[in-house]
Amino acid sequence: MTRSHLREDAEVVQFATHPRAEPVDPLVDRQPTAAGDRSMRFLALIGALAIIAAIAGAIYFFGGFFNVAETADNPAIVDWALASVRGASVVAHGTETSPANLDDHEKVKAGAHIYATIGCVNCHGGPPDANWAKWSEGLKPVPADLKVMAKERTASQLFWAIKNGIKFTGMPSFGLAGASDQDLWSIVAFIKKLPNVSDDEYKAWTAAP
Repeated sequence: MTRSHLREDAEVVQFATHPRAEPVDPLVDRQPTAAGDRSMRFLALIGALAIIAAIAGAIYFFGGFFNVAETADNPAIVDWALASVRGASVVAHGTETSPANLDDHEKVKAGAHIYATIGCVNCHGGPPDANWAKWSEGLKPVPADLKVMAKERTASQLFWAIKNGIKFTGMPSFGLAGASDQDLWSIVAFIKKLPNVSDDEYKAWTAAP
């Protein structure tokens, strides 16, 4: 066998052992990488915008540009969000079981007297409706109409709000102020009856002994 024949046989064996790789289309190979690059650029853009927004917000609020004056109205969406959060919180937390005697006439009368002397009447008034303190007209948000709240809120929800107060309003915590649960439940008993209480009844119940 000649040397040329041996070389040909070696080339055949080498090709069989290491077949030639198929050519790779560079466009097909780069498609996944290009898509990944676009995703990374998009995420980087979102991150940069978030950082810019955070810096702008910090400058706006901590730089004194946000007006905290009570005379400055909030954007409507802010008032809506705060009211929604307050309502949801009261519903979620106001779950304490109420006493069985909330309909007791003497408890309602006692609640009216406590309501008038503990400070509730200064902001919420009535009856009569105008029987509130003049300074309370400067509160924002406007103090709740308790005749409406008596129908919309359960006794447990009213008790929770009176005892704990409401953040971002002028509503204080009467629990922190030292009022007993018994007195607070009496106030709740009065509020639940408030829509049907006449001016004369209220004046009689709250008159000094």
